[in-house]
Amino acid sequence: MISWRKHYKKGLIAIGLLLSTSASIYGQAGDPKNGEKLFKANCTACHALDKQVVGPALKGVVARLDTEQGLGKDWLHKWIKDNKALRASGDKYANEVYEKYNKTEMQQFPNLSEKDIDDILEYTTNPPAPEPEKTPEAATAGTNAGQAPADNTTSSIVIISLLAIAGLLVWILIKLRQLVKLGQSEDLAGLDETRVKSFREIYEKYHYIGKGALAILAILAAYGVWNWIMWIGVYKGYKPEQPIYFSHKIHVGENKIDCQLCHSSAKYGKVSEIPSMNVCMNCHRTISEYNGKYIEPGKDKAFYDGEIKKIYEATGWDPEKQQYTGKTSPIEWTRIHNMPDFVYFNHAQHVVAGEQAIINSFNKKNPDNKIDVVCKACHGKIDTMNVVQMANDFTMGWCIECHRTTEIDMNNGYNKEYFKNLHEKLKKQYPKDGGKITVDAIGGLECGKCHY
Repeated sequence: MISWRKHYKKGLIAIGLLLSTSASIYGQAGDPKNGEKLFKANCTACHALDKQVVGPALKGVVARLDTEQGLGKDWLHKWIKDNKALRASGDKYANEVYEKYNKTEMQQFPNLSEKDIDDILEYTTNPPAPEPEKTPEAATAGTNAGQAPADNTTSSIVIISLLAIAGLLVWILIKLRQLVKLGQSEDLAGLDETRVKSFREIYEKYHYIGKGALAILAILAAYGVWNWIMWIGVYKGYKPEQPIYFSHKIHVGENKIDCQLCHSSAKYGKVSEIPSMNVCMNCHRTISEYNGKYIEPGKDKAFYDGEIKKIYEATGWDPEKQQYTGKTSPIEWTRIHNMPDFVYFNHAQHVVAGEQAIINSFNKKNPDNKIDVVCKACHGKIDTMNVVQMANDFTMGWCIECHRTTEIDMNNGYNKEYFKNLHEKLKKQYPKDGGKITVDAIGGLECGKCHY
């Protein structure tokens, strides 16, 4: 009896050790839900569970490391806390990983506690299943029963309306038949002799009215031709399809990316250039799929992921090997805004020197549609556009009207000193405006400013 109890106790101890060892190796003691939050906050810039990004895929990394290298969770704790120190200590596998992934140094995470790391490792071992999303059908299923009486009422109204229309048509047909019979009677036969038989008789009888009508038609035709000529080259609302779908609503509206991060020359040069694909790769080297909440109607996640792949094809980027292949494919973008060759327009002058003046003037004229970025004054609410379109006329009259209504801040250091004498002269010249000076007053309407 004593021997049996002794072996029984040893068995329980062995099972306990096995379970504790298993938990130590495979991270079962962690909280996968908390680990998911920590993973998304700290790791997703360089890692994914199911594919290589900058670093390797991490699903099952604890078991894989134990099987392939004989290393446990303690090694992963050291690597995550301070991989640089681990490599410096001469750890063989740490240096192999560093060499394998293009000597890309992983960020250190001294802020993560041992419990945090255990939670992350548990998430990579046993990621929780995503919660099913409620479909529109399920959301509305409970209300369909209550809507049945309303649907029956609607059907009755439609049937009654159709019967009323049918009755009206029958009445009209009866009246038309009566009119036809009246037209065939002898009482109206004598009227045929007094009717005008030709166009010449009509013209001789009403030639003054005819000449007046022709004159009016000629004037309207001339105005139509003139109006058509004046709107040649005006393409407001033009929004062509591009070879790679780029949603400004997602990048600017949802992710709050500043316009000048991509269009940097708008601030320092005459032209706001189309950014190169290398600018796109600054972000999309690590963002290989779309995980945003906003999905444009008619599109899905797979569509956006496909467009990101087009970026990789254009730049020759291999997301699996995390390196460039050297095989590039230039993108032929369709230009939307294009000034005529005889027009001079300097973006930097408007974006830097005129920034606050333009914003203030626009918001004063549009109190219900205010802007926060100077770009929107000309290009519209770009942060709401899925497909960029030409938001304004961009005619000469449109520019002149802006110059006539945009007030200049004559009290800033540069204008106050540079226009010192002119300021006083303009105050006397425009006394009704209380000394307010607009762009046209300092040469904004001079031909040579825009045409050369």
